[in-house]
Amino acid sequence: MTSARKVAIVGGARIPFCRSNTAYAKLSNHQMLTAALNALADKYDLAGKPIGEVAAGTVLKLDPSDTMTREAVMESKLANNTPAYDVGQYCGTSLETTILVANKIALGQIECGIAAGTDTTSDAPVGVNEGLRKIFMEVNRAKTGAQRAKALAKIRPKHIVPSIPQNAEKRTGKSMGQACEDMAQAWGIAREDQDQLAFESHTKAAAAYESGFFDDLVFPCNGVQRDNNMRPDSTLEKLSSLKPCFSKSDAATLTAANSTPLTDGAAAVFLCSEDYAKKHKLPVQAYFITGETAAVDYVQGNESRDSFVRGSEGLLMAPAQAVPNMLERLGLTFDDIDFFEIHEAFAAQVLCTLKAWEDPKYCKTYLGRDKPVGSVPREKLNVKGSSLAYGHPFGATGARIVGTLAKILEENKKGRGLISVCTAGGMGVAAVIERA
Repeated sequence: MTSARKVAIVGGARIPFCRSNTAYAKLSNHQMLTAALNALADKYDLAGKPIGEVAAGTVLKLDPSDTMTREAVMESKLANNTPAYDVGQYCGTSLETTILVANKIALGQIECGIAAGTDTTSDAPVGVNEGLRKIFMEVNRAKTGAQRAKALAKIRPKHIVPSIPQNAEKRTGKSMGQACEDMAQAWGIAREDQDQLAFESHTKAAAAYESGFFDDLVFPCNGVQRDNNMRPDSTLEKLSSLKPCFSKSDAATLTAANSTPLTDGAAAVFLCSEDYAKKHKLPVQAYFITGETAAVDYVQGNESRDSFVRGSEGLLMAPAQAVPNMLERLGLTFDDIDFFEIHEAFAAQVLCTLKAWEDPKYCKTYLGRDKPVGSVPREKLNVKGSSLAYGHPFGATGARIVGTLAKILEENKKGRGLISVCTAGGMGVAAVIERA
């Protein structure tokens, strides 16, 4: 039986994130992922060298039969004999790929690997509608020309309307923004607090760029140098002037500014064993410790008239369970964490999660704890900004956070960091990395 080995995070690389239908409007997921892999290959001299595997994924996959990651590897500077596979866990995709690659390294199955993710809503898959699909399948089953003609004669103008991906949960019909607005109402999250978090995200992100923090993390692509969603000149006054966009209720709080925009981009992280790092004289920014996933019954939460249940079982509340479970397994508390990276899908989601960890009823009912998990010190939260500023290409955000946090720990020379990512489908993915 192989004992677990330490997993080194050498570092990350990504392309700038761009708002949908802007700079990357004509780039595919393949192209963006290839660009991120090439940036990582150049950064750590991986071109043409054996790599244990590459795990990556996307939420909006253009061709369901295509193993996108393998194709991107073949187009990149990496060796063509590098195994690769696709992973899909909504917005947690590339944090999950990090967990998968790290676990294989820890078990001695591979010596090194790349975890990555990509997404574009500018080049989303567009299919035929369900009615037309059934007609085409009937044509495919037909044995004679007459049978095919009879099936094709069923086509009506309504069948020409394409099937376009929808930002809505199949089981509730609600978009992620609508579901998060429900959470904000249930938890009593004020609009002012959401705008403040968004303002701080942009301010911190701009400061990180100006300090040079991203000089060796973000690499130019298609003429773009920086994430184009950042608004360093944003003010609280500007943010407060925007109208809510997911509900017409007078109590609505979520706006375009305190919610992440649709975004295109890709990110990658290189991990390896300690022995591999020493042999190849590679830097080690941090070590991957563990990961955790959780899921909530958001269908029950959506249907409940009880605001507490609706908030606690809200679509994006699973990280509130994944994180405490993971820390308990490690024997850690919030006091042992130096940096908290909580993905900002919506400012309200972050604030709901923070409030849940402080709520005795939630912690007793859903976590089986006699006292609250605790409070997250705001000075330790998303110290370089997060998704509200950078944008959120669904499949790429996890790798973006791992690469950023690993460098934060390297610059700090020690410390422990916690990552929390909410996803569609009522799931959450979390991880802990550290530098001794």
